Amino acid sequence: MVRNAVRSLLAEPRAPDAPRRVWRDWVLVVGLLTAVVLEGVLREDVVWRPVAVVVAGATACALLWRRTRPLAVVAAVFGTLIVVNVVTLISGNATFGLYSMICVVLLPYSLVRWASGREILIGLVFVLVALVLGIASDFTGYGEAAAGSMFLLSPATLGAAFRYRWTARNRELGQVRLRERELLARELHDTVAHHVSAIVIRAQAGRAVAATRPDAAVDALAIIEAEGTRTLAEMRAMVGVLRDDGTAALAPQPGVADLERLARSVGERPRVEVELSGDLDELGPTVGAAIYRIAQESITNAVRHARQATRIDVRLTSYDDSVRLTVRDDGEATSRNPGGYGLVGMTERATLLGGTLAAGPDPDRGWSVDVVLPLQRSASGR
Repeated sequence: MVRNAVRSLLAEPRAPDAPRRVWRDWVLVVGLLTAVVLEGVLREDVVWRPVAVVVAGATACALLWRRTRPLAVVAAVFGTLIVVNVVTLISGNATFGLYSMICVVLLPYSLVRWASGREILIGLVFVLVALVLGIASDFTGYGEAAAGSMFLLSPATLGAAFRYRWTARNRELGQVRLRERELLARELHDTVAHHVSAIVIRAQAGRAVAATRPDAAVDALAIIEAEGTRTLAEMRAMVGVLRDDGTAALAPQPGVADLERLARSVGERPRVEVELSGDLDELGPTVGAAIYRIAQESITNAVRHARQATRIDVRLTSYDDSVRLTVRDDGEATSRNPGGYGLVGMTERATLLGGTLAAGPDPDRGWSVDVVLPLQRSASGR
């Protein structure tokens, strides 16, 4: 069991998207350097004053790389402390140190939060060795030694907790995106199956009349060519969609025409008003299904989370090269989907189709979802 845990830790990669230096890092370093200079000048009990000031200043500056180079920073800082503690033990002199060196507690957190598993094990060796030598060089009792050890190592536990939470949430987000892609793949299956069925029927009809009516057979080939071209276009539009299994339902996919039925299914409160404008009759099935799914999720979120909402407005407008869906309610402007992933799924669907999605509270009241998708016309409109 322990061996499997160690093996799993060694295989753990670095946490992605480690933030580089932000303004708070610069404020922290400037504050620490100021404290180092003041201590070096004003404190009279500092042993090895030049060395103490240089080590403390270098440690403060090293914090700028604690996320992007966690092992290197831990090895440099705690390696220096190991050397200093060894020299202290050999010489028998009093230990040196500035109060500003307390900033080293940030390094175990950064190591466990951002480094890879192998780097974490190596870095913790540096931390533990420096801790043991520091206690040995300035031992003041078991109670203070235990308290100091907990103070230094507790940030590492906090970093592990934040890392586990981030990993779990990222895994859930991945599952949401995967389910959205699977749903899109099923809709693609239905669209392609419809076109292929039409191709097969035309081919059979052309074969049946080829002997007696050659012109009808030629017309059938032309129709087959057009259907094949439209099928390839639909497939290319969804080329990035993945799914786990090869099964799919053959039920018709909902589209723009079903928005009115969706509004009626909500009930009388809040009242759902649907307004359609522009040329929507020839909207492609993939975009139409996406519009319906996003509207469905937005209305569901409004019904569940919009307190004191009396009205939900759904507006769909078709332009020359895009279609825009806006869903807005008049409820209290509170956060939606706390801990949920509805917005993640809608954003993933819009992104896969080459569109954009923006959601948030309105300045006055309520919540709005605004989606813009590139226009893809249906087969009959090509």
